[in-house]
Amino acid sequence: MSASAQVAIESLAKKYGSLCAVDGLSFSIAPGEWVALMGPSGSGKTTLINILGGLDTLTSGRVIVDGVDLAKLSESELVRYRAEKVGFVFQQFHLVPYLTALENVMLAQYFHSVTNEQQASDALQRVGLGDRRTHLPAQLSGGEQQRVAIARALINEPQLILADEPTGNLDEVNEAIVLQIFRELHNAGHTILMVTHDPDIARQADRRIELAHGRLHFDTLQHGPGHPLACPLVNTADCCSNVSTDDEIRFDHLLEQIWICGEEGKPALVEVLRATGPAGNLPVLPDEPASRALGRMSELQLVELRNGEVQLTPGGSQRARNVVRRHRLAERLFKDTFAIDESEVHNQACKFEHIISPELDQRICTFLGHPKTCPHGNPIPPGDCCNGKIKI
Repeated sequence: MSASAQVAIESLAKKYGSLCAVDGLSFSIAPGEWVALMGPSGSGKTTLINILGGLDTLTSGRVIVDGVDLAKLSESELVRYRAEKVGFVFQQFHLVPYLTALENVMLAQYFHSVTNEQQASDALQRVGLGDRRTHLPAQLSGGEQQRVAIARALINEPQLILADEPTGNLDEVNEAIVLQIFRELHNAGHTILMVTHDPDIARQADRRIELAHGRLHFDTLQHGPGHPLACPLVNTADCCSNVSTDDEIRFDHLLEQIWICGEEGKPALVEVLRATGPAGNLPVLPDEPASRALGRMSELQLVELRNGEVQLTPGGSQRARNVVRRHRLAERLFKDTFAIDESEVHNQACKFEHIISPELDQRICTFLGHPKTCPHGNPIPPGDCCNGKIKI
């Protein structure tokens, strides 16, 4: 374990009877690091959070937080540890309904044997609720209640913040407000371990850790931040073997959009194409106008620009066809083999398509039985492995 780590976990195991919720987990978190913790239900995320927060005990292994070995603490020492070392933010707000926002924050101070109204008021001001201090939880929106919960978690000035799906019950507007608070906390030097199922939220963190069956499945510290979420080839020879540059990713994405316009019988207008952003599902790339990227693609003879409309050259058409094939094969792989939700397979495929080599493309296609369509019903262009005929 690293001596400089704020959180050090070594061979951690937690059993409930015959059920092993966490199984031989080892990793460390540096001071000031923001880590997104991901994984399917039952993978051990909440168990790990509870152990780090002193709400549950470990069966074996070691967990050290700020130099404190949690396995050696008595129950009374765990209470003090929770009060002094960590701040909790849960998906459920856990506010006392008959106490005002200010009193809910001061309740956390009570467990420190200290109550300071001005300090509690300052904490609410910090999360933008200075004018809501006398309101009861029922008089606050869900986002405001979550901000009260964050203020309460910050009252002991913890260096480690444990957040379990803190935006899970919030709408888009309040989610953005709460995430901005976490960004500010991160910039102020707090260490954050946040459980989330949202890939977009996970990408805002410094690092992403994925658990599966209580074990460490993936860590961007080892594989890099650009690695696709839930990559089915992680820890294999094919994993991340051919990652494209930013420009190549933009080009492929634009070519894919132009191809789809052709499939739908629509003109590919420059004004509707997107190099990045929501339409592209490529938030890891800097924003750039599509017209600028298309200009470079024209110089490379991938496209032709005519009166605001983009047309594929023969070379661009072949490359677009290959991109669409890889993307739709990736969608089918994630959906059929790894049970990724249909609403998420497109996001995953957007990244995974850029690491599939021609050889791997054919191996995936053969493995899947040369599928005819992607999960959304769009046709998958046949490859050389299909011998010109798509097998069902």
